[in-house]
Amino acid sequence: MPDQPKNTFDVINPATGEVFATAPACSPEQLDAAVHAAQRAFAGSWSRDEEARRAALRAAADALLAQKDRLAAVLTAEQGKPLAEAASEVDGSVRWLHYYADLETEPEYRPAPGADRRVEVTRRPLGVVAAITPWNYPLLLAMWKIAPALRAGNTMVLKPSPFTPLATLAMGEVLQGVLPTGVFTVVTGPDPLGNLLTGHPLARKVSFTGSTATGKKVAAAAADDLKRITLELGGNDPAIILPDADPEAIAEQLFWSAFRNNGQICVAVKRVYAHESIQPRLVDALAQIATSLRPDDGSKPGVRLGAISNEPQLRRVEELVGDAIARGAKAAAGGSRIDRPGYFFSPTILTDVPADARIVGEEQFGPALPVLPYRNVDDAVAMANDSEYGLTSSVWGTDVERATTVARRLDAGQAAVNAHAVGLRPDLPFSGAKWSGLGVENGPWGLHELTQLSVVTAPSAT
Repeated sequence: MPDQPKNTFDVINPATGEVFATAPACSPEQLDAAVHAAQRAFAGSWSRDEEARRAALRAAADALLAQKDRLAAVLTAEQGKPLAEAASEVDGSVRWLHYYADLETEPEYRPAPGADRRVEVTRRPLGVVAAITPWNYPLLLAMWKIAPALRAGNTMVLKPSPFTPLATLAMGEVLQGVLPTGVFTVVTGPDPLGNLLTGHPLARKVSFTGSTATGKKVAAAAADDLKRITLELGGNDPAIILPDADPEAIAEQLFWSAFRNNGQICVAVKRVYAHESIQPRLVDALAQIATSLRPDDGSKPGVRLGAISNEPQLRRVEELVGDAIARGAKAAAGGSRIDRPGYFFSPTILTDVPADARIVGEEQFGPALPVLPYRNVDDAVAMANDSEYGLTSSVWGTDVERATTVARRLDAGQAAVNAHAVGLRPDLPFSGAKWSGLGVENGPWGLHELTQLSVVTAPSAT
């Protein structure tokens, strides 16, 4: 077999475990050229013509929608999620573009002492934004950055995960047809490309979504140049099931809050605390759903669970489940890798899990869910908050007011009652507590994160 050219790298289909494509490996020189092109585009009319930017976002939404089927097929092939979920990710990206295209922003005016001057408070774009996105939702999480950054008047150079470069490259190709040259560029490649991008002297903002460990490194690297940063990092999201909840009634919704995209969602339910009076019934109800599913190639019709996205993540899930079982946990469903080609793991429900097991304290980011009992609500809240993370959370029960009171006690960026992570909307702020991140994405708050406040004073008109 001939050696692979150094300017490309392999992309693996997780449903087969085999290489199915190659992607370009951006050189340092090419990266530098992309960032300089972004700086030139920013210095031109792009940063000054708001109506042109709003029109460009609407055109970008139309262009993506027209290519939805092609983008979804590429996404499923490299990421593993079912085709319907891949198509939904494109729809979500379109929704974010429309939201920011339509968002109204106005300067603020403040009265000055005396009547001889007026004060205008505005928000100005920062310049070139360096964006790094993960492999679990490569298109949608990229658009969480692209839409507000471009609307604000910035330009962007974006690097997707090397596990899922192709769909983002395809999206970049589509957007190239509707955006001015240099406004948005996708660069792909293995490390150290991300370090080179975030450390580039022309990048004035770094927006990163990924692991907490990598986020800390991004923050440290950005500090040298005092770059602005937004970090959306890991989560170990708890769900508290109150004693008045109906386990069989909530099981389906709770299950998919944990297992959609094979649990590879930063805001997925990662650990469940169920009152001891109903915990066995909930375990049984969740296990029945888990055992009824047959993970398969996401490109096949009707598949609801595809492959885990990459081999390192499969090994991590296998390790955490194995550790829990070795410490006395029982698999009410699943518990092991599926014996077939590709990166498949049986959807797993764990009970009798020690409270200090790794799968409780760490983010598994995969199709395995520990369900732990508690005796009183104060204990449940304490266990839920006993985490380095604080992204999203949920409380489930028949008495909505009581559940809402409990939800307000959870140390997380978002808390939901009788649902989970339903606040992931373009118009609502998304941010994490503790190790789950810095800054805000989405809504006008996310737009503000990509701007610099500016005060202009001038004599009052006579």
